[in-house]
Order: sequence, then structure tokens, then C-alpha cells
Amino acid sequence: MQPTIDVVALGNALVDVLSYEDDAFVNAVGIERGAMTMVDLERSDEIYAAMGPGTEISGGSAANTVAGVAGFGGRACFVGKVRDDQLGRVFRHDLRSIGVSFDTPAAADGLPTGRCLVVVTPDAQRTMSTYLGIAPDIRPEDVDAETITSAAVTYLEGYLWDRPEAKAAIVKASEIARGAGRRVAFTLSDPFCVDRHRDEFWDLVGTHVDILFANDVEVRALTEADDFDEALQAVRGRCDIAVLTRSEHGSVVVAGDEVHVVAAHPVEAVVDTTGAGDLYAAGFLYGVTHGHDLHTCARLGGAAAAEVIGHLGARPVTPLRAFAAEILGDGG
Repeated sequence: MQPTIDVVALGNALVDVLSYEDDAFVNAVGIERGAMTMVDLERSDEIYAAMGPGTEISGGSAANTVAGVAGFGGRACFVGKVRDDQLGRVFRHDLRSIGVSFDTPAAADGLPTGRCLVVVTPDAQRTMSTYLGIAPDIRPEDVDAETITSAAVTYLEGYLWDRPEAKAAIVKASEIARGAGRRVAFTLSDPFCVDRHRDEFWDLVGTHVDILFANDVEVRALTEADDFDEALQAVRGRCDIAVLTRSEHGSVVVAGDEVHVVAAHPVEAVVDTTGAGDLYAAGFLYGVTHGHDLHTCARLGGAAAAEVIGHLGARPVTPLRAFAAEILGDGG
């Protein structure tokens, strides 16, 4: 049976609240510059009250990725938890409005919908304060077997591994996908996340994952390597394809004996790095699910990442189909 979905993703459903602030604001509010800090609801409300005018949009790493897949013209679906509250309705409407299927029922009670407060300073550095709320409460029963088997790729977010129920949902989704002959992609998400779960991630990559996404810092954390080249060799062969991003140095894709070194896509100015890795994964997975070679997939990923770092926010403002047409030469 041919897949009817290109990519289905499991991840934290968060509403991003983004604003430009100066370094004085960061110091005054007492948040760690350039870091992603987990906060409780009270602290989240305190930071939000201090922020200037902001932009609210559905976010979360895996949700950004499937939004990018849809932006390229792909068929995308998201599995994640929101509460039946205002931010939950914002999240659902945003995803559906850009063509991403999102049918996970909203929770009638419990914690509120999660949110990530993103402060962007003039040097394009992002400082994030995240209140997860109900987002990590994905359970195995939220994983619909028909949806997973209908997708060419199931994309899993490493951040979910912190909760036992979500971990079980990840394992269930990956086993259903591989049992149906589909591919499983996994993103390490964050070096601190890797540090918390290194041994389990290493095992997961070797047993349940076909395509691994990691940046330079994350793959070195996973392999405990001293440098990038050592990390590359360590992860080589651990799964079918390892996709390693290196910011302005582009990306390296390793698949068996193949090694593709791809330069970064040109960008006029870096405004906000939020979502760069998420959108790279979107371009790469769009390429994979549309039959393109790995070098072309990396170019599509690099183009999507370049687009998103050129403005505020983790979602493209320029149609990604235009980048596909430029790279593929045939409209995608």
C-alpha cells in the first residue's frame, strides 16, 4: 500500500510567543541568555507579563517540522497534546490552516496548553523559557496505528523521552512504522536532552531509527566524541542515514559508504535562529519522501533553514515550494 501521508510527527505541542528584546531585558528578568530553560506556570506568567509586544503561533520542534513539510507541498500530520483552552485552540487552528492534519483530541481537564516564551536579542540569539503544561502527556493510546502505517516517515522528537508514557508512545509508533515497512526518523532535540538519556538514545538509534537528525553539539554529546569527525565516524552505520547539521558550515549526510558534505544555503542576514534545525529536517524529509537523492535532500533542508533564520519566528514566511522549484528545477 502506498503511503497517503509523507510525514507524521510526534512531539510537544507548544504555542510560541516571540518578541525582540535587548540584553538589558534578559538581565532584568533573570533568564539565562541563549539557553532553553524549563519554567513553571507562575514563572512563565511573570516573564510573559514583562515582555513587549509579541507574536503568538503554534510551535514545538516536531510541529515546526511538519509545518515545513506542508510548506513544501507535502502531506503532513501531527500527534500532540493540547488542553481545550484558548492556546490549545490557537495551536490546532494554526496547524490546520497551513494544511497539517491534527486530530489528537484536546484534554478536557488537567494542565493548560504548553507555551514557549522566545526572547530574541539583536545578535539573533534566542533565549527560551518553556512551560510544557500538558504537552508531554502523549500516551500510547494517542498513537493511531492506521495513521502511522499510512505515513512514509514517522518523525519523533527527543524531548518527549523525558516522560515514561511519552517514551512508550515513541516506541509504539516506531515499532508500528517499521513493522509496516515504513521509515522512522528521530531528532536528538537538544544536547541537554542527550545528556539525560545518552545510553537509551544510543540504543534507540541502533534498533528503532532509520534516519537520525542531530547538530554538531548533539552528535558529540551522543557519542562522547572530542570533535565532529570522531562523532561522525562513531554514528556512521548506527542507523541507515545520519543527518548532521553544522550551522554556517552546512551539513554532512552519512549513509553507509556515502558521505555528502553540503554547504550552507546563502542567507542575507541572520535574524533569529529559532527553528533552523526543525526546518532543515522538513526540507530533508520532503526530499526523502519525494524520491530525491541525499545530496538534494540536504540542499532542500539547508534552503528551508536559511529561510527561517532570516526573520523572527520558527515558521517560513516565503513559500518553501519556491525553494524546491529553484533546487529541483521542475517545481518540486
